[in-house]
This record gives sequence, structure tokens and C-alpha cells, in this order.
Amino acid sequence: MDPELDAFVPLFPSTDLSDPVSARANFARLATAMPVPDTSNMEIEDRTVPADPDVAVRIYRPHPAQGAIVWMHGGGFVMGDLDTEHPWATRLAEASGAVVISVDYRLAPENPFPAALDDVHAVLTWTARHAAELGVDPERIAVGGHSAGAGLAAAVALRARDLQGPPICFQLLNQPGLDDRQQTWSARNFTDTPWMNRNKTTQLWGHYLGSTPASPYAAPARATDLSGLPPAYVASAEFCPNRDEDIDYALRMLQAGVSVELHQWPGTFHGSQAILSAEVSQRQIAELGAALRRALAR
Repeated sequence: MDPELDAFVPLFPSTDLSDPVSARANFARLATAMPVPDTSNMEIEDRTVPADPDVAVRIYRPHPAQGAIVWMHGGGFVMGDLDTEHPWATRLAEASGAVVISVDYRLAPENPFPAALDDVHAVLTWTARHAAELGVDPERIAVGGHSAGAGLAAAVALRARDLQGPPICFQLLNQPGLDDRQQTWSARNFTDTPWMNRNKTTQLWGHYLGSTPASPYAAPARATDLSGLPPAYVASAEFCPNRDEDIDYALRMLQAGVSVELHQWPGTFHGSQAILSAEVSQRQIAELGAALRRALAR
């Protein structure tokens, strides 16, 4: 463990998802403790995307803006909303210069798969159709997210490929949750790692899938064909159950002809970027923004 992160591990709250309501409240309390970056150089607007049902989004427009990303929060498909993601969406917009469209997708277990994916796809479609209004190039729309949100980004990229649109220029996948089977070495062996562990992973997939059999749109690692996907940046954490499925997905995309940048962050754990004082966290956050900026500048 990175020494700067290791000092915080005893203070990092343990959590499970057996009681989703309590887990959401605890997650929200953690989020409100995060310092919010300066937003004076950007416009922030709450909008509603027409869908069935409608989807709330929060749009961050830095000045000047370059391209856009449809962005999904983490929280194991069970926790999180526009407010918990606000500090991270703000940082991403500031670091990348992109218009960030943060999606308030429906949460499990009340709304299991495919509710969240349907919401994300509706926002992606809306973004492509309203690119001129948003002031972005319709050929420069990316998708991305943290954790479960990154899994949703990978899933909507698969769906958009199969439906031949809307066009996506890039995937920004930070510690994505991609595989419900939990058969990799890291998924089987990381039973007591901070914040995310095998038990919590089992719970989140159970809530998300409900009684529905897993498919590639639910768990993208199940996809047998990864060709034709947008270029991707994939980041994994060393002490994270998702680590090996993230690395494997990146390698399989490469082998399918997709341009991929893979960054495995040593000494980190799932969600450790929240420890902002750590030098490695600062590098992780800066690199996410820089990767998106590079992708949208092409």
C-alpha cells in the first residue's frame, strides 16, 4: 500500500450493501465531506433529459470547452447521485476542458438492469442530438465513469456499437466494474481490501442483476467481441477486486484492434482517490483529465 494511503486505511469506513438505504446515506455523508473545487470558470446547469422515465443530468461547461463526456458516478449501482458526484465532475471538467454531463441514473435494487443502462443510453442519444445547443462537436462525445459508472460507460459503448450509434469517440474507464462472475485472481482473493471487497462485489451484482441473467450489456466482460469499440483509457487500482477484470478487458480490446491506454496504479485501492492529500491520488485525478483532454483534441 502507498504509505500516504496506508495511513488513512483505519479511517476509511467499511461498508456493505445489505441495507441500500443506509448505504446511500453513508455514501452521501462521505461525499459532502469532500472539498469542492473552484467553479468560477464554468457554468453549471441542472437539466432533465426526456425519456421513459425522464433522466436528471447536471451539465458542467468550462470556458473554453472542448468536446463533451457523458459521465456516470460510482456507487456499486446502488449508491450515488448528482450531488455525491459533484466534486468529481467539477474536477474532471476543470482538468479536461470538456463539457461534463453527469447522469443521475436509476439505482438498484429498486431499479435493476437494464434501468441504469437505459438512462445512460437516453442521455447519450440526447447529447448527440443536442450537440449544437451544448456547444460541442458531435464527433467529440466521450463516455466515462468511476467504478460501476465506468461499467455503465463500457456497456453503453457496446450498445452504441451494436446499434450503430450514437457515435462515441472515447471511453474513460476508471476502475470499472465489468464482470459479475468474480473468477479472476483479484476478485477471488481480495476479501478484506479497503472500501471494495469480495463480499461487497457480490452484493452489488446481486442488487443490479436481480433475477435477470447476466449479459454483455450488464457485465461487459462477458462480451465475446470487443472489436469496433471507441479508443479507451482504462485505470485500475492494485488492491481492488476489479483489478484483473479491468486489465483483461483492456488487453482484449487491444487484441480486437481497439486503441487502449492502460494505467495500473501501484499501491492504491478502490476509491482511494478520495484521499486528496496523497500524491498518487493527485496524479490519478490529473491523468484522468489529461487523458480526456488528449482524446477530445484529436
